[in-house]
Order: sequence, then structure tokens, then C-alpha cells
Amino acid sequence: MLRTTDIQVGSSMQIHVVTEGENIDGIAAAYGVEVWQLIYDNQLVYPYRLAVGQALLIQTGARRPGRNIYVNGYAYPFVSRWVLQQTLPFLSELSIFSYGFTAEGALIPPLLDERWMIREAARFGTEAVLTLTPLGPDGRFNNRLISAVVHDESASDLLISNLLQVMREKGYRGLDIDFEYILADDRDAFTGFVQKAAEAVRADGRWLSVALAPKTSEEQRGLLYEGKDYRALGEAADHVLLMTYEWGYTYGPPMAVAPLPQVRAVVEYAVTAIPDWKISLGIPNYGYDWPLPYERGVTRAETIGNVQAVQRAIEKGAVIRFDETSQSPYYNYVEDGTEHEVWFEDVRSLQEKFGLITEYELRGCGYWQIMQWFRANWLLLRDNFYILK
Repeated sequence: MLRTTDIQVGSSMQIHVVTEGENIDGIAAAYGVEVWQLIYDNQLVYPYRLAVGQALLIQTGARRPGRNIYVNGYAYPFVSRWVLQQTLPFLSELSIFSYGFTAEGALIPPLLDERWMIREAARFGTEAVLTLTPLGPDGRFNNRLISAVVHDESASDLLISNLLQVMREKGYRGLDIDFEYILADDRDAFTGFVQKAAEAVRADGRWLSVALAPKTSEEQRGLLYEGKDYRALGEAADHVLLMTYEWGYTYGPPMAVAPLPQVRAVVEYAVTAIPDWKISLGIPNYGYDWPLPYERGVTRAETIGNVQAVQRAIEKGAVIRFDETSQSPYYNYVEDGTEHEVWFEDVRSLQEKFGLITEYELRGCGYWQIMQWFRANWLLLRDNFYILK
């Protein structure tokens, strides 16, 4: 019989939520599993202390995954080779971040040579994806640069030609267009650019995806949303990624990065405009640590990995709580007289997101980003789904 701290998540796994007084040896004995397996799967650090409220993934049987999905992960060229090699067996596609461009249509490559990543991806049967962004010299999305290219036929033609040349030379199989903060007046011109690029890459035996800001209606106002025509972009692209994260973000107030009700609302709208088999759900592989009190325009949260978040809770003696509305873990601690609030992802919150993929029969999911290794996430994903290569 499952206790209140146990959650059955698939054919071979359970989630155990640590209670006061429990230790790793006792938990392993209760489930009849090896201590080393529990430590390994959950990336526990010697001397293997646990936080009250910590969610542990426990392998208890033979794996029988459900439906087939595609899995994408974004990474920068400075990703650890070891992390990339650990992650690639779980990825259908590796989106390398990122190429930029000039207003005249010249391509700007990443600061570091990414060809080693393409070779590693090929070794694991994963398709390499060229990610195109309109990032300016300051590292911010530049909507004036978008306007210049999408309204200039010669510039857009040159950009597409340059993209195809690089994709052929380096072995990219897909092109991901990740343009954000598109001006409302540029909406149709941007759609036209995507259509033209998609036709060109398909004619070359490749495919195109588009990253979409998380809209909940066609009429949604705001700079993030008005320049993205879900229906038209869904028709033009081979598939799309819903960027269903960053509700909690660096400069915003403390809250879940990807609260389930908001994520669900985006999916519910998206499937009315785009075929479900073209849609991938965005999943964050990180959390934030905010100093309190929060002051708009002043407070800046620290980005932390999910494994790091749990380890920090252990170090600070914090109790991890789980918000039932957002379906996300969080905790508070005090350091040097300053209170902090931390929100992150664990196997409970991830299982809820995987449930949306099944419920809405989506194409799969895409991770922003895979720079930090979170083993329990990938084990849980593989328990839920068969990952297509």
C-alpha cells in the first residue's frame, strides 16, 4: 500500500517525499531497492543528507513506456562535454544556441565553434538544430533587427541562403527560428519570412521549427505576443515549441517558473490553432533564488539548477514545500540576515507537465536548457514515454 508520501508515476517508478527523521538507508529498505541506486538516480551528495519535503525518484520495476514523443534540448557551445554526452541518449533533437544575423542578412556564428556538438549529436542518433535568434551585441532580443530583415526581400533571401549553406556544411538537420518581442506591425512580415524559410529548408531535405511565446488567446496583448500568429506559424512550420516557462523570472516577483494552470491555459489555446502533433511543450530545467523583500526593478533572482536547489535546501536546513495550485516545489531560508525564496522543478512538477503531453497528445517536449544534468528528470521522462530518434 502506498503511503501519503508515495506517488505512483509510471510502470516502474514511484516518487517518495521525505518526512522528518527519514534517511536514505531506511527509504531504500522500505522500497526494496539498493541504496546506491537511490543515491545515483537522485544525484545525492555524500554524506547523503535529505531535506524534509524532498522528492526522490525510486525505480521499482521493469520499464514499460507509453506513447512515442520527440524530445528537444537547447544548449550553448560551452556546455560540458560530459553533460551533453549524458543527455544526448534522451534527445531526438539538439538545438544549438545560437546564430545571429545582421540587417543585411549575414550570419553571425556562435562565439565558440559548435561543430563538436554536432558530431556528438550524430554519434547518439540525435539531430542537430541551428537556432537562429535576433540577439544584438548587448545579448538582448533586437526587434529592430527583425523588422529590417523581414521587410527586406534581398536581406531575407540572403539570410536564408546563408543558413542553408551553413546547415549543409556543418550537418544541421533542422532550423529553429527563435524570434522574441516581434512588433505587432511586423507580425505578417515575420510569418512570411518563416513560410519562405520553411519552403527553402524542406526543399533541401531539412525541417523548420518556431519557438512561440506562451499565448492564451489570439487577441492577447503585449510585446511578447502580438507579433506571433499561432495559426499561420503553425501552418508554415514543421513543428513549434511553446515556451511555457518564465512566469517566475530573474527580475519578476517570486513564483513558480512554469505554474501548471498557466501552462495548461497555453496548451489549451495552442491546440485550437495548431495541430497537436506539431506542438512540443516547453519545460524549464532550472529554478530561481530570490532575495526578499522583492522590489520591482531592483531585485534580481539567481538562476540555479534543480539539483542545486535541493542541495541548497539541505545545506540551509530548509523544508521543501509543494504548492498545490502551481504544482511546483519551493522553500524559504535565511542567510546573513536576508530571507530567500526558491522555486524550482522536481519530479512531482515534471510528472504533471508530462501528463499534459499525454492528455493533449502533443508531439513531445523541449527543454530550456540542458546545461545542467538532472538525471531523475530524464529517467522519469523515459518511464513515461518512448523517445523517438
